[in-house]
Amino acid sequence: MTMISRSSAALVLTGALFAAGCSEKPQSPAEKMAAASVPGAPPDGAKDLAAKEVTESEVKLSNDLVEFAYAYPREAARIPDLAAWLDNDREKQREALIKTAKRDKDDAEKNGFPYHPHSHLQTWKRVASTPRFLSLSAEIDTYMGGAHGMHSFDSLVWDRNHAKRLKPLDLFESGEAFDRAVNDDLCAGVERAKAAKGIDWSRDPDSSFGQCPSASAQTIWLGSTDGKYLDRMTIAIAPYEVGPYAEGSYTINLPVTAAVVHALKDEYQRDFLPIN
Repeated sequence: MTMISRSSAALVLTGALFAAGCSEKPQSPAEKMAAASVPGAPPDGAKDLAAKEVTESEVKLSNDLVEFAYAYPREAARIPDLAAWLDNDREKQREALIKTAKRDKDDAEKNGFPYHPHSHLQTWKRVASTPRFLSLSAEIDTYMGGAHGMHSFDSLVWDRNHAKRLKPLDLFESGEAFDRAVNDDLCAGVERAKAAKGIDWSRDPDSSFGQCPSASAQTIWLGSTDGKYLDRMTIAIAPYEVGPYAEGSYTINLPVTAAVVHALKDEYQRDFLPIN
């Protein structure tokens, strides 16, 4: 009879256990969610896990009545409250588009005119993500049956410290304070951008587009170069604001200066980094 020593038997058992451990499959997302949902699991564990698993969101609809698209990035999708707001905004935009399109199609058919599908195409993108803020920009193309479509912009800032959605202008003492800090730089930027297009900007106050736009009335995008502080911004200007439709839109990059930081509300000043 062959005898196996205790040490040999231990090695065999250890090898078997190691092989069994290596053969185990990693938990699936559903299994992870189930484990995070059992009694005694950390509060919000399932919610946090679900947020980590999500990807960017994009919804599209195209038919004879409308063309609709609405997208936002993964960084926004991973914040449940922000994603819920974006989903709600998406549905409001979709429903409004369909309602208007149905009305206009009925009117066109009654009057013997051709109907052209209406559209709303909106894409949110990350501008910056700092420890406190997620800054998003949106570009929106719409067509409602007229001679041409329209290009516009939007923005938002998510404050992680307070789980709150803000508009960039909400971070400043007032629109007037923001204008005092940036309007001169904005006007100079618009003039340079027009010159780059070969356009001589008439600053005659009596001309149709002679007035410099107010920065606070435009769309503001807040950015970061280091991922720690907000230290740059862009003013997005839609068609017709500083020129005819054919001239298109403008995006003017501006520095975050000491004057800009001074115009901020006190609670936000430490989150910005001026260039001087």
